[in-house]
Amino acid sequence: MRLATITILGGLALAGVSPAAADDPAEGRKVANMCRTCHGLDGYAQIPIAPHIGGEPKDYLEAQLMAFKTGAREHEMMTIVTAGLSAQQISDVAAWYASHRATATLPAGVSEDEAPAACVSCHGADGISVLLDAPNLAGEVTIYIDTQLKAFRMGKREHAIMSEIAAGMSDAEIRAVSDWYAAVELEITPPD
Repeated sequence: MRLATITILGGLALAGVSPAAADDPAEGRKVANMCRTCHGLDGYAQIPIAPHIGGEPKDYLEAQLMAFKTGAREHEMMTIVTAGLSAQQISDVAAWYASHRATATLPAGVSEDEAPAACVSCHGADGISVLLDAPNLAGEVTIYIDTQLKAFRMGKREHAIMSEIAAGMSDAEIRAVSDWYAAVELEITPPD
């Protein structure tokens, strides 16, 4: 068994592939220095067209970064940034941002029952994702959510669930969803 493991690992090394190491948030923090201009080191977006990524599910972050790297998803800045990252660096930076804790508070006088019905099963009434492969929406600026929903509606972004949901939304419905999640107060707490 030991010889087989050594042979497999040796074969991977000769093929230029290394076995994945465990995700390392400390190493990811180093990579996150490249992200800080837009997303902040703590994951609070610094510009309106960038999402907050602190406290996002690791699986979601890693999948999005790999999509930018492979060209499955395109963005003028993210495509360039991810091109220079290894799969390990992507896992590490996703682990760094996922190690933060995101909490959300609905505005005073607002009930969870008023949340957009089409969104809550994945993104939660308060905008904190209830799935590992869906993003948090809490506290995102209206223009960011609006732009992403319209991209799904027009086919510029594709997702099995989101494309179908967005296809049936009017501009007014998109704006209502965007405004709902933008009004939620987001707090991102760094890891200990």
